[in-house]
Amino acid sequence: MTGKVEICGVNTSRLKVLKNEETAALLIRCKQGDEKAREELIAGNLRLVLSVIQKFTNRGENADDLFQVGCIGLIKAIDNFDTGLNVKFSTYGVPMIIGEIRRYLRDNSAIRVSRSMRDTAYKVLQAKERLTGELGREPSIEELSRAVDTRREDVVFAMDAIADPVSLYEPLFSESGENYCVMDQIRDTKNTDESWLEQIALSDAVKKLSDREKQILSLRFYSGKTQMEVAAEIGISQAQVSRLEKAAIRQIKKEL
Repeated sequence: MTGKVEICGVNTSRLKVLKNEETAALLIRCKQGDEKAREELIAGNLRLVLSVIQKFTNRGENADDLFQVGCIGLIKAIDNFDTGLNVKFSTYGVPMIIGEIRRYLRDNSAIRVSRSMRDTAYKVLQAKERLTGELGREPSIEELSRAVDTRREDVVFAMDAIADPVSLYEPLFSESGENYCVMDQIRDTKNTDESWLEQIALSDAVKKLSDREKQILSLRFYSGKTQMEVAAEIGISQAQVSRLEKAAIRQIKKEL
């Protein structure tokens, strides 16, 4: 969307911006059935849609499609807004627009979520939109759980299942002019350079053992057998198993 002036044939540089007082007056007229006021509200809040879809442009989705879906969310917000609440329209409208776009992205996602989980998530999202309008803020997990009569854990699982995937290269913050991505915050404490070197050294050391020593170590430390069980399996005494085991470990330590 970078550098693009027109979206769906709309010149974004000429979009009208309504003042809070104008929006409030138009909302009242709209609730009274004034279709012209409704059209003015839609046209005067397209910049709101534009600001929201910019948060989703890194997903590779077509900006025109996102804009159209965002407009559906805007229209729903206008039709469902309660003028009796002491809440700015943008405070109510932005979550509605985001919710509509997320539904669109979820339904068109390659990641498949079970039907029951998706149904629960839909109910939670609907309750969230309704409670946001009623409370003038985002509802808590407990409030959502009560609203949909579902366990708190199921609400969390359902919302996590439909959460937007995050790119490993998505910038999180900047410091000293350098951007830090999600990948920079992920650390693998197991597969480090040091562990790889240790594995290579260990593999080389084991290769220098005799076949019997390798067999004893495999039975003892991979199969979890006792020295008596190993002795019975390979046909030598327990004392010989103990001696060969200690010699093999001593040789590995020396090589490392």
